[in-house]
Amino acid sequence: MSNKVILALDQGTTSSRTIAYDSDGKPIESSQQDFEQIFPQNGWVEHNPEAIWDSQLKTIKSVLSKDIDVNDVAGIGITNQRETTIVWHRETGEPIHNAIVWQDRRTATYCDELKAKGHEELVQERTGLILDAYFSATKLRWLLKNVDGAMKLAKEGKLCFGTVDTWLIYKLTEGRVFVTDVSNASRTMLFNIHSLKWDKKLLELFEIPKEVLPEVKSSSEVYGYSKLFGGEIPIAGIAGDQQAALFGQLCTKKGMVKNTYGTGCFLLMNTGKKPVLSENQLLTTIAWQINGKTHYALEGSVFVGGAAVQWLRDGINLIDDAKEIEALANSVADSDNVIVVPAFTGLGAPYWDPYARGSIMGISRGTTKGHIARATLEGIALQVYDIVKAMENDSNMKIKELRVDGGASANNLLLQIQSDIFECDVVRPTNLETTALGAAYLAGLAVGMFKNKKELRKQWEKDETFEPNTNKEGQLKLIQQWHKAVNRSRNWLEE
Repeated sequence: MSNKVILALDQGTTSSRTIAYDSDGKPIESSQQDFEQIFPQNGWVEHNPEAIWDSQLKTIKSVLSKDIDVNDVAGIGITNQRETTIVWHRETGEPIHNAIVWQDRRTATYCDELKAKGHEELVQERTGLILDAYFSATKLRWLLKNVDGAMKLAKEGKLCFGTVDTWLIYKLTEGRVFVTDVSNASRTMLFNIHSLKWDKKLLELFEIPKEVLPEVKSSSEVYGYSKLFGGEIPIAGIAGDQQAALFGQLCTKKGMVKNTYGTGCFLLMNTGKKPVLSENQLLTTIAWQINGKTHYALEGSVFVGGAAVQWLRDGINLIDDAKEIEALANSVADSDNVIVVPAFTGLGAPYWDPYARGSIMGISRGTTKGHIARATLEGIALQVYDIVKAMENDSNMKIKELRVDGGASANNLLLQIQSDIFECDVVRPTNLETTALGAAYLAGLAVGMFKNKKELRKQWEKDETFEPNTNKEGQLKLIQQWHKAVNRSRNWLEE
C-alpha cells in the first residue's frame, strides 16, 4: 500500500484499540484488545498501567502486520479514557502503583471535607469542574500520600504524573517525551482553563508538587517520534475521548452539540473561544486547542443510557437481545402514561443526586412489555433532554441539531423519540466510531495529511436525519410527567 495512513490509538476503560484511517477519513484496518479491571475494594477501580500499554502495543503491531508499511504511517493520534491517574519513576518508567481509574470513589470523603471548608467555588472558577472524586487531583494526592516515599520522590522531580495519553506517549517515545494536551489537562482539576497553565493555588490546595506535572501542549502538533516500529512515526494529536468524539463529529462551530449513546450518555456543546461557567451543574471543559486557538465546551453526563436496555435484558429478562427492544417498543403506539426513570446508580447532570434510584411509574392493568420497553427508550431520551435544556440556559444558545454516535444510536426509534422531544433534527453519521476518528483528524492536521477543518467537514457523511413530528401537546405532557416521576425518584435512599 502506498497511500498514507494515520494510526488512531483509542485507549478506553475496558479495552485498547488501534484503527488505521486513510486520507478520506475511512477506517481501513483495526485491532482491539481487552485488559483486566481490578476492584481492590468496594468503590475502588484500578488498572495495571503496564497492561494498558501492553494491550495498546499489541493492537498497533497487529494493525501494522496487516499490509501497512511503517513508512506509510503519517502520524499517530491518541484518544483516551480521561481522569485515570498514573504515577511512574521518571528514570525507569516503572509505575509506583496501579492506575486509579476515573470511576474510582476512594477520595469521595476527602472531597466532602474540601466542600465543607468552602473550596468548591475556587475549584469551579479556575477549572470549570465540580469538586468531585471523578477528576485526577485527589487521586494523584492519594497516590503521593499512600505509596511509601512517593511524596519525597515527587518533590525531588523523580516521579511523573500523567493521564493515560501522557503514559502512552512516554512509552511510545521510550521516555523521551513527557507531555499532555489541554483537553486532558482540563480534566485533572489542577489546570486553570483561563490562563491555560497549571494553577499554583490548586497545587497548594491538593498538596501536589509541580515537579510531577507534564508539559501542556496543544491538541494538534508533533510532540515527538516513536522509533519502536522501524522508522520514525510522529505522534501528532491528543484529545480526551469525549472531546475527540466532538471533533470527530466535526462539531467545530459554536453551538454545535453531540451526544454519545453508550452505557451512559455524554453530551458536549461547543461554546466557542470563551469558557461558559455553568449555573446548572454542568462541567466546563477545554474541547481542543489548534494553532494557538482554544475552543471550550459544556459537558453533561447521563449515568445510565444503553445500560437501561441491558437491564431489561439481563435484570428482568424482558428481551433476549438488546436489538429486540426497538421492535418491542414499536409494538405499541405510545407508552400509555408509563414513565421509566433509569436512575439505577443515581442521577447525573443536571441533578447530581447519588441517592436517587430507578422507578417505573404509571403502571395499570393494561400495561404490557411493549409499554415498558418504549418508556425505557423515552427515559434515556428525556435524561438527554434535561441536559440539553441546561446547556441552552447556560450558553444562551438554542440547539439546531443534535449529532449522535455510540452503540445505541443504531436504534432508529430512540433517535425519533429524541427528535420529537427536542423538536429539532437528530443526525446520525455513517461513521459511528467518532472518538478514534477525532484523534486521527487532529494528528492528520498536524502532519499535513488534512489541509484544514473545512476539508474535514466535507468528509463528514450523514447516514440519516430524524425530524420531529408535530404532536407538541403530547410531547409537553410527556415532559411534565417525566419531571413528576424524576422528583419522586430523587433522594430515595435518604429521608
